[in-house]
Amino acid sequence: MREVEAERFVGAPPDALRRQISPAALVEYEGSFVVRGTRPERAGEQSEAAERAGSHGARERDATVVTVAGGGLEFDLRVTETDGGWRYEQVGERGPFDAMETEVTVEAANEGSRVRAVSRVSLGLPLPLTDRIAGWKRRGSFDGCSITSPTTAEARDR
Repeated sequence: MREVEAERFVGAPPDALRRQISPAALVEYEGSFVVRGTRPERAGEQSEAAERAGSHGARERDATVVTVAGGGLEFDLRVTETDGGWRYEQVGERGPFDAMETEVTVEAANEGSRVRAVSRVSLGLPLPLTDRIAGWKRRGSFDGCSITSPTTAEARDR
């Protein structure tokens, strides 16, 4: 998997951002996908794949499944609120990635918020450059993110 991250300063406090951002809005702000709909998912309803992906020490939580379209595909992203922000991942086998997960955190900074997105992506192809290209595309999505008029931006590829 390839990991990319982007960070932005937003001139609004973290509590205001958390109130403003719904699971659908989070996906829309990124700009890669068009939201087609949402549905709630209770913690006990999560698939085996979600349980494996959730093994990062996070507590089991309710989620919102956001159905999105992009690149000629329609697929689902599971969005879960975390202590520091949100986490979302591609679910099912209809999406463009073999695996994609993104964690967005919000913390207070300079009378506003520092919003940080870290995404891990894999196309699942045997060619070594494919995950690098997928990571480059994900980072480009973050660079164009429209979340509440950012005033500074940094991005780096690890």
